[in-house]
Amino acid sequence: MEHTKDLRENFIKDGYVFLPGFLSPVEVEAIKQNFDRVITEIVPVMQARHVFYEGPEKKASTLKQLIDIQDYDAFFKEKLSTGKFKDLAAFLLEDKVIGKTLEYFNKPPLIGKPTPPHQDGYYFMLNPSVAVTMWMALEPADEENGCVKYIRGSHLKGMRPHGRTQTLGFSQGITDFGTAADLEEEISFPANPGDLIIHHSLTIHQAGANGSGRSRKALGLIYFGESAREDLEAKSAYQKKLQEEQV
Repeated sequence: MEHTKDLRENFIKDGYVFLPGFLSPVEVEAIKQNFDRVITEIVPVMQARHVFYEGPEKKASTLKQLIDIQDYDAFFKEKLSTGKFKDLAAFLLEDKVIGKTLEYFNKPPLIGKPTPPHQDGYYFMLNPSVAVTMWMALEPADEENGCVKYIRGSHLKGMRPHGRTQTLGFSQGITDFGTAADLEEEISFPANPGDLIIHHSLTIHQAGANGSGRSRKALGLIYFGESAREDLEAKSAYQKKLQEEQV
């Protein structure tokens, strides 16, 4: 797929870009089949901190998120570390990039909870915050089952205050979200399988609950620019605080 100057300019201006049909149906099916394999064969041996379920029942039908899948599986390690996802991240950031994590997302039918409004950069703790998150639909996503929503231009206004949420896998949310300016710039992105959305690490985003009888499965990838530096001390303190809160 050709990357154009307009694509980068829109990313810089809005904080996100939407690429319908980024992967073909055949490519999407291969990813879905490999996720099914991972869920069956690899999830049982994954570390608990990399596996999240919606509610207390730890079974495939309530699985909501897997992180760092590339550390367990060669197929997904290749998807993260080479190819057109990584090339696109480098193009948009105008930087060499490092693939940090590949994730599986789902909102199980009827029980999938909302994703709180947040900025990924709060979790990343980078200086400067040069990073992108990619979200690609594996199934139709719409308002009914919790499509992604962005606040246009929010990446240009710095980091907002975050606080503890009750959403497993998204422990921090923006505490002052919901201003008139937020709501005026909120854009929903219904997506079909193979459609890709990429957002800057400071772009505010959220997703609704899944009130439908359908699942809402997606692929996620995160890339850091090589010019960014992780604040390892702050990250360690944050992880310690999370562990203490979960006791």
